[in-house]
Amino acid sequence: MSVPVDVPVSKRMLYKKNLRKATKGTGRLMLFAGDQRVEHLHGDFYGKGIDTSDANPEHFFRIASKARIGCFATQLGFVARYGKEYRNIPYLIKLNSKTNLVPTKHKDPLSTAWYSVADVVQLKRQSKLNIVGVGYTIYLGSVYESIMLEEAAQIVKDAHKAGLFTVLWIYPRGKAVKKEKTQEILAGATSVGAALNTDFVKINPPEVRGKRDPKLLQRCVDAAGRTKVVCAGGSQKSVKAFLQELHDQIHTGRTSGNATGRNIHQKSLKEAIAMCNAVSAITFDNATVAEAMKAFRSS
Repeated sequence: MSVPVDVPVSKRMLYKKNLRKATKGTGRLMLFAGDQRVEHLHGDFYGKGIDTSDANPEHFFRIASKARIGCFATQLGFVARYGKEYRNIPYLIKLNSKTNLVPTKHKDPLSTAWYSVADVVQLKRQSKLNIVGVGYTIYLGSVYESIMLEEAAQIVKDAHKAGLFTVLWIYPRGKAVKKEKTQEILAGATSVGAALNTDFVKINPPEVRGKRDPKLLQRCVDAAGRTKVVCAGGSQKSVKAFLQELHDQIHTGRTSGNATGRNIHQKSLKEAIAMCNAVSAITFDNATVAEAMKAFRSS
């Protein structure tokens, strides 16, 4: 990945180092998404089909410290609370979050930053933790989109200035947005990510009549230009089905990795580690689905 010109010369080596850590030098990102404890509250962490260990926030850190991942995305507070015991993890700090208690039909979504990039840099400096990047969510199409777009622009600028890379979660959402997952609107979202100069943009996979088709991602990738596209993993699927979808997204849709949460953390520690290793095999090693399944079973 080329270095954007807004990264100061004095920080270019650090920027490259941080990207190499998160992509294993492949240019593809395997992001273990752990920001949902705010976004989805407790619904994703307790109940039928969810391992009981998932109720404890430390489950995420145990997984990330033992599995092969690119980086672990979560809020600064969790990193401050648990990071001392898990120093080997590459962290991406999610700067904004909101709960799902107020539905879009009641009010368009607005999610503003809890912390600044300067706060992240200070934490990195004083803790010596392995913080490699920052993330932020934009709800495109919300009547409040201008607030989030402005914050995102400043965050990308400040992160690059500090040698950190960025991931923008961009989700079209609001009363004016009738269909959130069409190819056209998601290609627009990735283009906005490119305009904001983010390194990666995370989107939901596009759909036609409720069904995903990896070929639809090609236009989204083209619209992003030099910004790389990763897809959200979504709700839990069978291991093989999820790995096949990921493989198709990369090799047919031309995406640059993945951002996976529920398909990892809702499993037991052993299975979650195995899932990370299987996802990483496809993402970093160009493994086939059969090879990734073998990695899952042998972990």
